[in-house]
Amino acid sequence: MRSVGDILYNFHWVIPGDAARAMQAWAGGLAPFLARRGIRAIINLRGRNQDLGWWRNETAIAEGAGIAHLDAMLDSRKLPTREMLVKLIHSFDTAPRPFLLKCSGGQDRTSFAAALYLIHKGGWSAMPAAMAQFARFPYLHFPKTHQRWLKPFVDFSREDANGAPLAEWIAASYTPEKLKAWLDSHGLADSYAAIFTTPTRSPRQW
Repeated sequence: MRSVGDILYNFHWVIPGDAARAMQAWAGGLAPFLARRGIRAIINLRGRNQDLGWWRNETAIAEGAGIAHLDAMLDSRKLPTREMLVKLIHSFDTAPRPFLLKCSGGQDRTSFAAALYLIHKGGWSAMPAAMAQFARFPYLHFPKTHQRWLKPFVDFSREDANGAPLAEWIAASYTPEKLKAWLDSHGLADSYAAIFTTPTRSPRQW
């Protein structure tokens, strides 16, 4: 049975005892929330934002509790660069277990990262579990127009990787330009806003 905290922060285990997912702890109580679930690392998908209060608070709480804090920025509306995905994979590999994936709402970027983690850990046979991370319920993934590329990315990656492991494919072959061309050719030209270049920050996105 899910607790009030699980519901409040859209918390779910991706792999019990190994990786979890949640939203930003807007209502406070982050330290006890993490402690009760035994979380040993946070992978923050909103990126390093040392000038914003939520980031300073989150990192201070993590440091005080001996929890690792890793920043791996994604943008739910802009196609990621190779460097962004390499950093995400590196975070998967280096974060102490269990770790928590989180963005702002725990719905879009978090679904994307959770799906990639499952494939990174389990190979392409984990595709069904990975695609399930984009479910409307219980994860509340209701993508807006320019967030509709997130789920198709998984199909693109399997097709373009041609059997190569996800991390190897990202490091050697992935480019946002290839992703753009694939999306455009599959009738998804309006599913993204742009290729990621310089972040345009807003309180909810970042």
